[in-house]
Amino acid sequence: MKKNNVFELPSLSTALSLLGMASQVESLKADNKKISEQAARTILKALDAKDNYTFGHSMRVAYFSIVTGTEAKLSAEEMFELELSAIFHDIGKIGTPDAVLNKPSRLSEEEFLIMKKHPENSYEILKEFPYFDKVAENARLHHERFDGKGYPLGLKGEEIPTAARIILIADTFDAMTSTRPYRKGLPYEVAFDELTQFSGSQFDPNLVRLFIQGMKKEALKGEEEFFIPLMDKKFNKNAA
Repeated sequence: MKKNNVFELPSLSTALSLLGMASQVESLKADNKKISEQAARTILKALDAKDNYTFGHSMRVAYFSIVTGTEAKLSAEEMFELELSAIFHDIGKIGTPDAVLNKPSRLSEEEFLIMKKHPENSYEILKEFPYFDKVAENARLHHERFDGKGYPLGLKGEEIPTAARIILIADTFDAMTSTRPYRKGLPYEVAFDELTQFSGSQFDPNLVRLFIQGMKKEALKGEEEFFIPLMDKKFNKNAA
């Protein structure tokens, strides 16, 4: 405060009052965050009930994304955002018809157009949650390509959020390495080569390098499970 051109410090009681208000605001934010996380877990249970494969896929994509984020030395806040975005990137598939979602063969052009709506569906679901604005946007943009030929907006390079660029790599890697009723998954080394081949076009080349680097470190650990903090649970790496 300023009195007669002399600055005065606020009184102790005023300072304590302001600190108390700040503490209450932070507590409210934390409570709202917990409520949002709990509601999100409920939605995940619905996804698991509808399509167990997509649920398991989402957990593995989160694991691959966390590995990449760690190699990229993202901050704790960025890592939390990345984890949530990866876990919920396919939540919009709740609204995809079962006949399209679980079709055991190649989708028709019409069916593919229906499937392409799931990022926007994910966005519409997630944007309603407080503090999930970035998570919703990352889920919406996880099919954007580094060369600008992705969807839904055709963004290019660093126009695409880092988390969304990481999730595309993790998502594609899991799709290539997962065994499905109609095909056997690729070995990791073959999938690494595929990612490298399409670096600079489909994928961010630096993030591909960090992903492969991180996954090779993970392989040296010899662990059969991975841990997802939000779920507070371990999952089998070979669940697919």
